[in-house]
Amino acid sequence: MALKMSDIAKMANVSKSAVSIAINGKEGISEETRQKILKIIDEQGYTPLRKSRRDDTVGMGEVTFLVVTTSGLVQDNYRSLPFFNSLISALSADVGQQGGSLRTVTVEANDLADRLENVANTSQNGVLVLGTDLSKAQTRLIRRRLNHVVFLDTYFEDVMADFVTMDNYQGAQLAARYMLQQGYKNIGYFASDKPMSNFNERRRGFREALSDAGVKIANDHFYLLSPTDQDPQGLDLKADSLPETIFCEDDYIAIRLIKAAQRAAISVPDKLAVMGFDDIYEASLISPELSTIHVPVEQMARQALHQLQGQLTSTSWNPQKTLVATTLVKRQSL
Repeated sequence: MALKMSDIAKMANVSKSAVSIAINGKEGISEETRQKILKIIDEQGYTPLRKSRRDDTVGMGEVTFLVVTTSGLVQDNYRSLPFFNSLISALSADVGQQGGSLRTVTVEANDLADRLENVANTSQNGVLVLGTDLSKAQTRLIRRRLNHVVFLDTYFEDVMADFVTMDNYQGAQLAARYMLQQGYKNIGYFASDKPMSNFNERRRGFREALSDAGVKIANDHFYLLSPTDQDPQGLDLKADSLPETIFCEDDYIAIRLIKAAQRAAISVPDKLAVMGFDDIYEASLISPELSTIHVPVEQMARQALHQLQGQLTSTSWNPQKTLVATTLVKRQSL
């Protein structure tokens, strides 16, 4: 005879509601009681029947996607940015294939501490967090307040939590080495004026790859720009003061640079070669098409879901930090 929730409650000497709280990762019982219940569930091979709130769909259930908006990259219009739109679409498709649904919750950074209790109480099957702009302190706060959580698009070495992001360091090294292989030595760098861990890792990887080859970026060839603005206005380029090639920390900056070069009658790549990062859709539409670093968004989505399921189904799951490798995309701009 199949085990019921009441059987698990009797074995653990707790109420059925306590078993339900433990299974759904909600607050209301001590951590000791939670682990006791989960251990019995694991030993007995009990599989709870999950139902969504509105129907009888059997499967993974509802997964929460938490977006914390800031003044940085993740603002209210974040869905209009191709990378985030692709990531959410991939997550939604993967959850849907497993009989579940993706619920998006948007919270302003200033309201994060006050809103997390509600997120915890309304999340049925764990939380995937878009961590692009999150600070280390915010990441730790979310980790403490949510029982089952995976952070996407960020990574902190000294935070014990599940992370999935692209290998920004490796991708920037690919870009730098490709530039060097093409014979460039006079290299510039267009950086984001919004500080975040992803861009910091790209900067570190690029500089170290150049350093290994005995090449340095001149101070007057290092620029700070908005990471999402594609308008060439305000970017006045002078052909005689530019390096031979410029690496841009994301494709938006690269596209803006190419547009500004064209307005200044600077031929790309003949007079200025340009390299981006992210491989957004627009990178293949601009002329010349943008050489860039491809980020495997679909693989990141699948891996994040795998780690979330690991937390939900295993009492012995240890936090896992996953860096998904990137690849070089050779096009006409470099």
